[in-house]
Amino acid sequence: MDDNEFRERSDIALTKVAKWLEDLDPDEVDYTTADGVVTIEFAGGAKFILSRQSQMKQMWLAAGSHGFHYSWDAARGLWLDDKDGHELFPRLAEAISEQLGHPVEF
Repeated sequence: MDDNEFRERSDIALTKVAKWLEDLDPDEVDYTTADGVVTIEFAGGAKFILSRQSQMKQMWLAAGSHGFHYSWDAARGLWLDDKDGHELFPRLAEAISEQLGHPVEF
């Protein structure tokens, strides 16, 4: 994947996450966006960060004490974790659910 395609794919993912977060209760979770980064903040003070890593052509998710690195799988059309192959969006929903103490779905 070239740099332009990576930027396009990662922008789509970041925008999708930001739009999804808009539907969550702002008293429980808030978010901000910057170039290539979505920062998710919780009422209790915890913070998750989803960021574009252009050098590696990956999306990185820092969620609590966990860090995940996702690469684009063109054949499946998904961002997949380098270690165990899980998908980005369901894992983000799972991590946020754990933080909030109730389920949220992506």
